[in-house]
Amino acid sequence: MSDLDWIVRTQSAVWHPCTQMKQQLLTPPLMITRGQGVLLFDEAGRSYIDGISSWWVNLFGHANPRINAAITDQLGKIEHVMLAGCTHAPVVELSEQLAQLTGLGHAFYGSDGASATEIALKMSFHYWRNVGLGGKTEFISLKNSYHGETLGALSVTDVAIFKDIYAPLLRHSVQVMSPDSRLVAAGETVSDYALRAAQDVADYLAQHHQRVAAIIVEPLVQGAAGMAMYDAAYLRHVRELCDKYQVHLIADEIAVGFGRTGTMFACEQAQIKPDMLCLSKGITGGYLPLSAVLTTDEIYSAFYADSTVRGFLHSHSYTGNPLACRAALATLAIFTEDDVLMQNAHKGDYLDSVAITLRYHPQVRHWRRTGMIWAFDVADAPADFSRLFYLAALKQGLLLRPIGNTVYFMPPYVISEAEIDQLVTGALTALNQVLLS
Repeated sequence: MSDLDWIVRTQSAVWHPCTQMKQQLLTPPLMITRGQGVLLFDEAGRSYIDGISSWWVNLFGHANPRINAAITDQLGKIEHVMLAGCTHAPVVELSEQLAQLTGLGHAFYGSDGASATEIALKMSFHYWRNVGLGGKTEFISLKNSYHGETLGALSVTDVAIFKDIYAPLLRHSVQVMSPDSRLVAAGETVSDYALRAAQDVADYLAQHHQRVAAIIVEPLVQGAAGMAMYDAAYLRHVRELCDKYQVHLIADEIAVGFGRTGTMFACEQAQIKPDMLCLSKGITGGYLPLSAVLTTDEIYSAFYADSTVRGFLHSHSYTGNPLACRAALATLAIFTEDDVLMQNAHKGDYLDSVAITLRYHPQVRHWRRTGMIWAFDVADAPADFSRLFYLAALKQGLLLRPIGNTVYFMPPYVISEAEIDQLVTGALTALNQVLLS
């Protein structure tokens, strides 16, 4: 069957996410038949470097033999059993390893990032009710934040294209100043700006902390805001404020966890521990849907009682799925066996070294990097820049998906130096083609 046949069938049967379906008549979806390492292949055998890790989830390449083997082994044992009233080895082992890595415990599982956000919000609200502070029902998030698109998660998201149409359905939340380092004023340091942004939180909490349950943040990098990166000092200041005013700090590491920022978890760079940690995306190496929320013993204890209504009565049918947990365990094993964080540091430095021409392109602004995330903004970009750049990049054998006029690289960790060369050179060529057209 040809690519065209598959495209016609997908357009008539599949409703694609984050897509105006009518635009597929102009820009059809890419028909992918297989993957290997950092490469995706179409029906004609053309290869594309997966420069965005398939929406930030793929850590160790497509068709990774070690993750494949773990899932195959688990298939011969138990594919799924409900976690209400049952348990199994993969979920126990994964929970133990996550607790050891994070210093938090009692992992509560969902199926995706938005589910993790919902779990954390409900858990915070319910905790305060259980300890006799039921008036703490409000949530704070950052301007331009993104935490998912279910109704609770969307309530603390601040991206207009996702949120505005559903505003009548959403719970009110408060947005505070973003620490986005692109907003630093002339003569101001990045750390000074982080302190100024934290002061906005301090000012709000000083007046309203009695009704605030939690503040939720994307540590170090606000993804949907155009990879807005900021100083770790901001997290330290906010942690201190949360302690002072009895407010939970929810760290949404759905996109940045599992080594993406250069440390296993972004909060480590601020030397802080959140009250709740939301994880997903890379947790299974990009293989299967899974999310988790880890929390403190103090929060867990508030739900541990004889009364059913004090329990956390939240559930997902596929909570703690054994196949997904085995994929996650295999993913964590690769980190240890291959010294991944050290390898990533070397690969990141290599990409920096070969990207000089791109970095100093006359229309590139705010070149930035945090770990294995790079981003830059394009000045004077055409109105349809993201679509035009996406198409130009495909011609260079790259799958890249700009956010507005922001181009970012978030490749799988197994990318080679030769593939980094192709990624950088191809992006530069695509950029010039779009700007000159």
